[in-house]
Amino acid sequence: MQLRLEGITKRFGSQTALDDISLELPEFKALAVIGPSGGGKTTLLRVIGGLMAPDEGELEIDGERIGFDEESLLAHRRRIGTVFQAYNLFPHLSALENITLPLEKVHNIPRPEATDQAQALLERFQLAPHGRKKPAQLSGGQQQRVAIARAMAIRPRFLLLDEPTSALDPEMTAEVLDIIMELRSEGRDIIMATHHMGFARSVADRTLFVCDGVVAEEGPAVELFGNPRSGKLRNFLAKILKY
Repeated sequence: MQLRLEGITKRFGSQTALDDISLELPEFKALAVIGPSGGGKTTLLRVIGGLMAPDEGELEIDGERIGFDEESLLAHRRRIGTVFQAYNLFPHLSALENITLPLEKVHNIPRPEATDQAQALLERFQLAPHGRKKPAQLSGGQQQRVAIARAMAIRPRFLLLDEPTSALDPEMTAEVLDIIMELRSEGRDIIMATHHMGFARSVADRTLFVCDGVVAEEGPAVELFGNPRSGKLRNFLAKILKY
């Protein structure tokens, strides 16, 4: 996929979360967005995913300019599989129902077809025995796998993953990262914010370093991690990789 941002700015009161970001990324399959907490990663992903309109600027994906009126954003969101830090599953629905509900209500897929699609995804992600369980009966890793299955069910234009393992312990983190790596190896387009630098380096072909509301550095993942140009990125990697 291709991505172009021109003058993207987002403010929350007196705080500028994204400060006049302009960049053009050539063809890529997986983009990792890294940077310190509060630096703007999540806000940038939310703008790209149509979850939030910027105050200023333009967004273009694969040559298509994305409108920032609510109707255009809604249409854009419906084509993207989004996975958040905190699962965002409906607590009163089973794992199966969490997957089928968007298919039925948002994408107007008949219930039998939606159920078949959901069952197939539960099988694929080793969740078939847990389809009737509600989120509270699942482990964190299982909940996040349901969230990924739900994102995949709509056959998305691309997957948008915002720190998908931040709430998980190391064993569950490995489960989820393995699934993301598998999807990447299948050729799925992915944009992901992550604090796992080793994973970002191995899964991404392009990387953005977002800090203080700007893209402080951008480039092929191997180059960015192997030879960081800016002092901010060198300091960030030194701290995060220290232990």
